[in-house]
Amino acid sequence: MDEAFWQTRWARDQIGFHLDQVNPYLQRHCSALDLQPGARVLVPLCGKSMDLAWLAGQGYRVLGVELAQKAVEDFFAEHGLSAEVSQEGAFKVYRGGTMELYCGDFFALTAEQLGDCQALYDRAALIALPVEMRKRYAAHLQAILPSACRGLLITLDYQQSQMNGPPFAVTDGEVHELFGAGWQIETLERLDVLQGNWKFIKHNLQALDEVVYRLVKR
Repeated sequence: MDEAFWQTRWARDQIGFHLDQVNPYLQRHCSALDLQPGARVLVPLCGKSMDLAWLAGQGYRVLGVELAQKAVEDFFAEHGLSAEVSQEGAFKVYRGGTMELYCGDFFALTAEQLGDCQALYDRAALIALPVEMRKRYAAHLQAILPSACRGLLITLDYQQSQMNGPPFAVTDGEVHELFGAGWQIETLERLDVLQGNWKFIKHNLQALDEVVYRLVKR
């Protein structure tokens, strides 16, 4: 993960990847995780996503991880939330209500910190990473998340040679290569989203799919 790149993007408010609404795939497919109220949900590379507040509003405990302190502080400020801040190992942790955001390097997370985590939600983490780091990311999730953890994974699939990332293309084959050994994988939805998506059309992409997967850790 190029820390300087992401810190600069946040410092300059170059955050075109940030959605100013709750992700519709999360709203449509969260029920597929079959979570009980109070379940703890890990959201890696969370930024200041609206999805965090939505998940908390569904009665879940949210653990977001974000490298940029500005993103974490913006999230609490924009939602009118006060946070208790503490330093816990490698992370500066912001807590408010049922929400806790860990500011620091995702790869510093430990299995002990996630022992009671029942779910994973990844809309923007895997596709933010180059190919070699995606392998490291998947291996780290395998190492730190408990068995039976369930997840929603959202990817982009396009011809990588036609555009540089991030966001990077992640094919169905790569998802199965990264997660197939340790997770059960089910495709919930695949949608062609190229039409009207000017950020991608200007790169002359021929196709652009968003894909939603349900994962269950063995």
